[in-house]
Amino acid sequence: MNAQDFTTTFTVDQTPDEVFAAITNVRGWWSGSPGVEGRTTKLGDEFTYRYHPYHYSKQKITKLLIGKKVVWRDVDSKLNFIEDKSEWTGTEITFEISKRGEKTEVRFTHTGLTPAIECFDACSDAWSSYVKGSLQNLITTGEAEPNQKQDRKK
Repeated sequence: MNAQDFTTTFTVDQTPDEVFAAITNVRGWWSGSPGVEGRTTKLGDEFTYRYHPYHYSKQKITKLLIGKKVVWRDVDSKLNFIEDKSEWTGTEITFEISKRGEKTEVRFTHTGLTPAIECFDACSDAWSSYVKGSLQNLITTGEAEPNQKQDRKK
């Protein structure tokens, strides 16, 4: 991870275990058409995300520390809105969960998503919407609208 990698952080009142459960409920906050396929809760699980016709990626869960950390490795990708359609392949997505007094902090980092790559602006905007919008809402209210902002852009 370097200072250029996309990172965003938010704080909630819920416990680290509740936050962890929401993050691993990938269908609950990061979906599309047909959305997320595959398992998303155990070490070694692989799942795909599709937002037709713009985005396909396959994630492998490489680290799971309950209430502390979730790491996905992008093992395959096809982003149809940029020239190098495989920009995400080999990148890593990390959710770090930590107690901050009475609150829980979530730090999201997409290692490899830097300003030097073509999809940085669009992808960091999308991650901001999903993570600080949909995921945070799922954690705090139990409900999320994962593609509300994205659908309005189309």
